[in-house]
Amino acid sequence: MSDQHPSLALRFRGFLPVVIDVETGGFNSQTDALLEIAAVLIEMDAQGNLRPSTRIQFHVDPFPGANLEQAALDFTGIDPNNPLRGAVSEETALKGVFEPVRKAIKQHGCTRAVLVGHNSFFDQGFLNAATDRADIKRNPFHPFSSFDTAALAGLVYGQTVLAKACEAAGIRFSQREAHSALYDATRTAELFCSMVNRFKTLGGWPPPPAKTIPPTLAKALD
Repeated sequence: MSDQHPSLALRFRGFLPVVIDVETGGFNSQTDALLEIAAVLIEMDAQGNLRPSTRIQFHVDPFPGANLEQAALDFTGIDPNNPLRGAVSEETALKGVFEPVRKAIKQHGCTRAVLVGHNSFFDQGFLNAATDRADIKRNPFHPFSSFDTAALAGLVYGQTVLAKACEAAGIRFSQREAHSALYDATRTAELFCSMVNRFKTLGGWPPPPAKTIPPTLAKALD
């Protein structure tokens, strides 16, 4: 990547980072309901800085036979039976997320999307399980690689809880609005961008040419 032509594709080895957040009826992706899914696409400006762009959200009907833990519903405040949710099937929701993600992959010259999430294994597990149930063959996301903002925030800000990490990054966070998939995905996207941009500002990106790597490190890498 040159300073004149920053590239989102080159920044992440051909992967397009897409923030995903889910709200669910429990912790088990195989048995518990997916109730909300939100995605936030990421773009790069002319200076090579990341920023959130398109936001996508769906309320989701529990799949037939899905488990709903009351504790999970109390935590999120979701009423799966509320007709005003405008919920759709898992298949409709996933296709509604995947289509703009595929378009963004093509637009940015990337090869695949990589999921960004706060404790990303959780969101990735539910995304993959719902994709399997819906029998969707073309999942644009890498099946197991992800960027976990909990781990990144622990490194950058010394915080792993989303609200605390956002506070450390100077990002407004409302506990009243939290536990909505769209709200949490939006704040996670802002946090991810702030950390990647901070790393760039501190001189971590683009990486130094190979000839400038300290000899001891270069030898270790041989």
